[in-house]
Amino acid sequence: MGSYYIRHRLEGKSCETQEEPYGVTLDQAQAWKEIVAHEELWLECAQKLTTVIQQIIEFAKMVPGFMKLSQDDQIVLLKAGSFELAVLRMSRYFDLSQNCVLYADTMLPQDAFFTTETAETKLVMCVFEFAKSIAELKLTETELALYSACVLLSADRPGLKGLAEISRLSQAVLRALRLELERNHILPIKGDVTVCDAMLSKIPTLRELSMLHMDALAKFKRSTPHLEFPALHKELFSVDS
Repeated sequence: MGSYYIRHRLEGKSCETQEEPYGVTLDQAQAWKEIVAHEELWLECAQKLTTVIQQIIEFAKMVPGFMKLSQDDQIVLLKAGSFELAVLRMSRYFDLSQNCVLYADTMLPQDAFFTTETAETKLVMCVFEFAKSIAELKLTETELALYSACVLLSADRPGLKGLAEISRLSQAVLRALRLELERNHILPIKGDVTVCDAMLSKIPTLRELSMLHMDALAKFKRSTPHLEFPALHKELFSVDS
């Protein structure tokens, strides 16, 4: 899978993703209703995720130093980090009082996204739990943006070439994040654990969520080869290799 749509987004070209045909419709025979509902849920979530990722690409372009990296490294970082940044963004739409997330114009609980597939249900539960844990930290937009930049600029992603420059940028963002958190979150969360410590300790969990997403997506695509996902989504989350 190439990176045509990602490159065009990075280069500031509109490159609008066309609506992809769903392949199946909800007015088919009764026996297919559950299958269709399952497929529609995946495709609808994929479309919404793609919209968020378009915003993430624009965010990445504004991170100081990101656009000075080689385009190949930019693409590696975006492919590896896009889902993780989308989960972080989801925390902004999480209602702690209802334990729900804003989806379109509706507050939905996690079981609204459950399916009969164990891997998919596990993914939903883990994503909700993580988004809730970030929402509980009561981060400002600046803090969340710095945290997202820190996650994006991870120099340990496989396939990167400009490691020294990415590491330098990552350390600079981390210093800015620490300063911002020390200014706004004076008291530790528990014992001597600061908010920054807690946030950094969550990064491995984000990686695990990304792998759960790819595993669930790969399994779903194997069972539904007739379905077409949005072009940008297919490039970022290629399961061909």
